[in-house]
Amino acid sequence: MRLIARWLDLRERIDVLLEGLPASMEGAERGRCQHLVYGVVRHYSRIGAVLDTLVAHPPRFVTRAVLYVAAFELIESAGEEADTGLVAKIVHHAVERTKELASPAEARLVNAVVRKMAAILPVQKAPGPVAPAEALANYFSHPEWLVRRWLADFGAAPTRKLLEWNQAPAPLYARWRDPAHPAPEWLQPSEWGGFYSVSSGHWAEVGPLLRAGSLYLQDPATRLSVGLLAPLAGETVLDLCAAPGGKSLLIVDALGSGRIVAMDLPTARIDRLTENLSRTAGVGAALVQADLLENGAKMLKEHGLPAEYSAILIDVPCSNTGVMRHRVDVKWRLQEADFAKHARQQGALLAAASRLLAPGGRLVYSTCSIDTVENEAVVKAFLDRHRGFTLKQSAVAVPWVDRHDGAAAFLLTRD
Repeated sequence: MRLIARWLDLRERIDVLLEGLPASMEGAERGRCQHLVYGVVRHYSRIGAVLDTLVAHPPRFVTRAVLYVAAFELIESAGEEADTGLVAKIVHHAVERTKELASPAEARLVNAVVRKMAAILPVQKAPGPVAPAEALANYFSHPEWLVRRWLADFGAAPTRKLLEWNQAPAPLYARWRDPAHPAPEWLQPSEWGGFYSVSSGHWAEVGPLLRAGSLYLQDPATRLSVGLLAPLAGETVLDLCAAPGGKSLLIVDALGSGRIVAMDLPTARIDRLTENLSRTAGVGAALVQADLLENGAKMLKEHGLPAEYSAILIDVPCSNTGVMRHRVDVKWRLQEADFAKHARQQGALLAAASRLLAPGGRLVYSTCSIDTVENEAVVKAFLDRHRGFTLKQSAVAVPWVDRHDGAAAFLLTRD
């Protein structure tokens, strides 16, 4: 509830908020806290619309946070087996937390409002198959402009499946990175080679394996770009926009031997990239903190690194429309004008990366977006301006078809 109050007030990124959880909170307790935070943010506008009809004047953030958490628990209760005492438990918990976090007067307000929400939220029905954008946006808690965009791009049925996908809790996938030992039995092999489903209730075992570098939490969508790049044993690969380093490790594990040069801006995510690059046994690793558009080539030279590479991956900043199931707050930060803004930056980054590619080399442009403006359109515009490059292959994944995060990757070669 304190985290939700902070998000309502400051709109901090959810991943940053959750990093502030105490280290002593582990296992089921930590998982439940994250589940509640994600649930509130996923259903934020649906809950808010109901609260607006029940509360004349918005209470302070901490009290509002209690109401949002209770509302999400009520939404969850709609899928539970009949439990006549469940609503009473939700009301009681909300009231007690309000007494602790706010005041007795606010606890009385919470008691009345949660009881009224209990008669509304669990019985709300999903819109029909031909529902308009407004109805879909209200029920599935997405910005209406974004729903309209998806309806125009994908059609009614795929958009409905995407909205349902984004609103469901995300399964946890991981890669086993220790070839000397078999993966633990609680890691269930997935349909995507090398990726495992992490069963619930094993966080106590997951933590030490993550710290040791034997396990890396990663969605199967990440395999698309590295698969197209197809790193060759012994070669040097340049990974641009590399932080936090998940794809860097995937490249390293594909190489087996050779070297990876990872470049990104000196931001807060560099610490994660540095940590990941420390787990590249058998493969050399170099980190370059630079702005590719401003001084990338210069910084490579200053680090004594090659000026050209036979294999380059550039995973550009994007709208994140393919990963909204995981990054639940993206939809509330994204603006309609962002797509064109991203596309301009993406085009500039791709052009800068192309200047570092050796003749005959391979360059993969990738995003975690499902929007053609950031994918096919950027690549087409690049090829129209750079005649010495050829699009050899592409791979685009959409959640409602591929059953994992959305992503796109395009393999370009230089003549």
